[in-house]
Amino acid sequence: MAAFLLVTMMLTGCGGGEKSAAPEKTSAGEKNSATAQAAASDKKILVVYFSRTGEEYGIGKISKGNTAIIAEMIAQKVDADLFEVKPATPYPDSYEACTELAKRELEQNVRPALANNIGSLAQYDTVFVGYPIWWGAVPRVMMTFLEANDFGGKKVIPFCTHGGSGLAGTVREISAACPNSKVLDGLAIVGRTAQNDSAAAKKDVDAWLKTLGY
Repeated sequence: MAAFLLVTMMLTGCGGGEKSAAPEKTSAGEKNSATAQAAASDKKILVVYFSRTGEEYGIGKISKGNTAIIAEMIAQKVDADLFEVKPATPYPDSYEACTELAKRELEQNVRPALANNIGSLAQYDTVFVGYPIWWGAVPRVMMTFLEANDFGGKKVIPFCTHGGSGLAGTVREISAACPNSKVLDGLAIVGRTAQNDSAAAKKDVDAWLKTLGY
């Protein structure tokens, strides 16, 4: 987990043997500016993601999920907390079995139970939301997480790994699940790139984050 960026503002006096000069008065504008800077520095960021390990099409068995790799890159770059969404019943290691289950969940609009939850998002102002694309959609377990938590008033930034679909319609799905948040357009990275070409993936992540002001 990336450490919070804690900025403490300290006012120090000038010591010495001679009597110090009276401090200059601070204008209302300067006070407002200082208050705004302090508030901005207190903003906290979360990277929440769902990622799967096991057999991956065209790659083989993977020990770290494609989306997890990108989530860690983002968290390191923006100095954010990381939270991994996990289903109460893990998805199958077999690629074929997993895709069949994911298809059934999508067709039946299932909300799989979570093995964990974050408890509260109150301390976060910005939440990056990461997931693989399954059948052109957000995995149903990630929808469980989104609908179980309050994203009201937060900036929500999607990112995904995929096999050729890009973000598909997932930004709309996330917007529907988080109606009181500001959902931005996201980043899509090919899963094979995330897994096998970390330099290229990191370049894409850094360029994207730069457009967001990070």
